[in-house]
Amino acid sequence: MIVEVYESVPAEALEIRNKVFIEEQGFHTDLDETDSVAVHFLLFDDFGFPVATCRVFTDDEKKVYTLGRLAVLKEHRGKSLGSIVLRNAEEYVKKLGGVKIQLHAQLQTTAFYEKSGFSAFGDVEYEQGCPHITMIKDL
Repeated sequence: MIVEVYESVPAEALEIRNKVFIEEQGFHTDLDETDSVAVHFLLFDDFGFPVATCRVFTDDEKKVYTLGRLAVLKEHRGKSLGSIVLRNAEEYVKKLGGVKIQLHAQLQTTAFYEKSGFSAFGDVEYEQGCPHITMIKDL
């Protein structure tokens, strides 16, 4: 497994996100202005095929780092690939001096993030009809 880091969103990451968020989960859109300022992570399997992705971005003062759009192709789930991408993103943030990372998780994924050390806080909010909650982790 190899994780590559990109300064702009690679087409393969968009394809994975489209399959997961649009086709599978029924969101209307996945693209936003954050893609142009985020760092993108793309995980390739042992055969060189892209199978998972996420992005990381920060505020102007680089105090809060946010992870988003973590997606693993359906046929590759259950192999800890999401955890691999997540760990790589966290290590990247640590190298930049980040001490906390947050995300806005779909409620159905909170157990995954809790196993990785994230804690939920705040109220449930809805994005395109899907319940989400903010989670944070000290690095």
